[in-house]
Amino acid sequence: MTVTNVEIERIFHAWDEALGAKDVKAAVALYAPDAVLESPLIRHHLGVEEGVRRGRQELRAFIQMVFDRQPPQRKRYRKDYFTNGRTLMWEYPRSAPDGDQMDFAEVMEIAEGLIQHHRVYWGWYGLRLLHSGHE
Repeated sequence: MTVTNVEIERIFHAWDEALGAKDVKAAVALYAPDAVLESPLIRHHLGVEEGVRRGRQELRAFIQMVFDRQPPQRKRYRKDYFTNGRTLMWEYPRSAPDGDQMDFAEVMEIAEGLIQHHRVYWGWYGLRLLHSGHE
């Protein structure tokens, strides 16, 4: 099912607003009740084998942890997004106008105006920070 560009754009901006405000409630509200999140930070922060969280309750606890532990290199510079009407993607490039930032690509599958599946892919700079304990 294809979602509208308005819904895609809403998620793109609302996610950034929640991240900037460290607003866990607003971030979690963007996800479907049974949403799935995949990220290397899950394994790192929780010490679990699988880097996956499922459902809003697991997401809430993990997002709170991420917001509480954001290092100064975790900035929010990004240019634009790409979409095919269901998948929303964007990049936080390492090189930003005010210096290096943690480099990520975010991929979200959207349906009915909510994030169904969210995958986070890390670049070399972010992984270096993670492995050195500066995340």
